[in-house]
Amino acid sequence: MDDSQHHQLAALDEALGRYVRPDTFPLAIRMLAPGEPTPDGVRSPHQSLGERWIVCQSIGIARRYGWGVVLDQHDVICPLASVAFGLRAPVDEYLKGYAAHGMYCDSEAAAANLEAQTWTFPHGRFDRIALAPVAKADFEPHVVAIYANSAQVMRLVNAALFTSGTRITSTAAGRLDCAEIVVQTMTTDEPKVVLPCNGDRIFGMAQDTEMVFAFPWRLAGDIVAGLEGTHRGGVRYPIPVAMRQTVTMPQRYQELQQLLERHPGS
Repeated sequence: MDDSQHHQLAALDEALGRYVRPDTFPLAIRMLAPGEPTPDGVRSPHQSLGERWIVCQSIGIARRYGWGVVLDQHDVICPLASVAFGLRAPVDEYLKGYAAHGMYCDSEAAAANLEAQTWTFPHGRFDRIALAPVAKADFEPHVVAIYANSAQVMRLVNAALFTSGTRITSTAAGRLDCAEIVVQTMTTDEPKVVLPCNGDRIFGMAQDTEMVFAFPWRLAGDIVAGLEGTHRGGVRYPIPVAMRQTVTMPQRYQELQQLLERHPGS
């Protein structure tokens, strides 16, 4: 990665810290094609730690610990994520909704439909997932993902629409948010607002107060400019509240205030 890309990552991280203030590290995410070198500064859970992780768990570790992580089919123990990211080929049971039937859907037909609409990469297109905090990434990301509260996500939506004035459209299934963050964003090449799924809450420690804003790397400069522009326009985080007015105090407080004001020593 050249110096200009490092500068872009640093500028993005600075803008996100100044204008959004997320509680955890914004993440740079890159899908690695077969034969593509593994970037410096990322480590494999099964090779480095003797552990196998879930994609949402890996995202949680990267954004909370500040680690760089790389995952291949030997790391990922979630079968749904393995198929969604193209690390493993789907089997018939997957296509028929084996995992969803009885848990997320009341029939095999609905479960198969749910799987059919999952965001997926073709098997073999990529063979690894690299992720690291934006400030530490030594690779050009495909996607940047920020976990934040709804007001912070609103600021990011404002920034993304600053020059276009359009709308952001996203899909949500309450399931496999890792695929919605990465596969959906890369496939559509547009920003997305993502609802953390059950697995992300259990294994990735996503909080009830958190949402995700994801955008393709090509928009990094636009996001920075949009954050700066909307901030100048008066859209800020933390959100300012209307406090400049004379409030009504409880009756006894009012009476005591009147006594104080009438007191000769006041």
